Amino acid sequence: MADPFVFAKPFLHMLDPERAHELTLRALEANLVPAQPQVDEPSIAIDLFGRRLHGPVGLAAGFDKNARVFRRMYAQGFSFVEIGGVTPRPQRGNPRPRVFRLPEDGAIINNMGFPNDGAEAVVRRLGGERPAGMLGINLASNGDSADPAEDFAGLVQRFSNYADYLTLDISCPNSANGKVFLEPARLRDLMARLGALDRGPVPPKLVAKLSPDIDDALLGQLIEVLLEAKIDGIIVANTTIERPETLRGNASMRGGLSGRPLFARSTAMLAQVAHLTGGAVPLIGVGGIASGPQAYEKIRAGATAVQLYTGLIYGGTALVTRIKRELAVLLMRDGYGTLSEAVGTARSARKVSP
Repeated sequence: MADPFVFAKPFLHMLDPERAHELTLRALEANLVPAQPQVDEPSIAIDLFGRRLHGPVGLAAGFDKNARVFRRMYAQGFSFVEIGGVTPRPQRGNPRPRVFRLPEDGAIINNMGFPNDGAEAVVRRLGGERPAGMLGINLASNGDSADPAEDFAGLVQRFSNYADYLTLDISCPNSANGKVFLEPARLRDLMARLGALDRGPVPPKLVAKLSPDIDDALLGQLIEVLLEAKIDGIIVANTTIERPETLRGNASMRGGLSGRPLFARSTAMLAQVAHLTGGAVPLIGVGGIASGPQAYEKIRAGATAVQLYTGLIYGGTALVTRIKRELAVLLMRDGYGTLSEAVGTARSARKVSP
């Protein structure tokens, strides 16, 4: 069957990125986007946060900020979906224009600032029925909040009955309170506060999302705090405010850079976090994935699972199916019976090399 995105992409990319995204959401809401094939090779199944998933590819936060289409995204081939970022109160975000395509680089710059409808509106859309697939909710503090830790505490309690995992987005470069918990003492206080909460009889896992724009010393301190607090997982990495010299498009806009230019940086950081955590918690690799070999490189660097967003803007949801098929071929080529056997093998190979 022909991929409809091939025909829709030229039209969508003529529009402002936010307008194009809204049209995409409306098409998904109207069930106008054909589902992807749902038969996956058994070799790519994974265990994540206590659940068995048919594959390692998840939808990153930012695509479905307000829980409008998350149920549709499982039919697009994702085995887990992360909605949000969600703040306690509705938030308009930064002034427009605030999203910019760099097609020559396969990249996006976004300065969104967590625009969303607020926690209560998202709760209403989630409803009482849990989705069959794994659901994560990305949590963030309001930009004008005087107590960001209280924002996170309230959100964790509000969403504990709705999600398999909750992501503490402590690394967004586009909001006034987006990076305050990248200070180890403040992060320690936040984790202590969250650890004291009653999250119900089946508490969701807590996951932290880290920034690629921190040095090695700070990264080590943050990982130490997170492990002491018994974090359940880590996402590596968020967007970057750095602008690589290799960029060909106009990169003068303010905001976080995502897509292909972030791949090498985020993968190196992933390997470093894998080394620092020593396999104590599962890692989710995100940043610049647009092919099966790139997803495989994240997995071999230490990721149990991966997430996509920017790749969809340039490749559509058929990219999800292609990545999974390519992963199965790569596992067979390298003699792995399961994807879990390949996790972290690049790091192990470097250890034994002369």
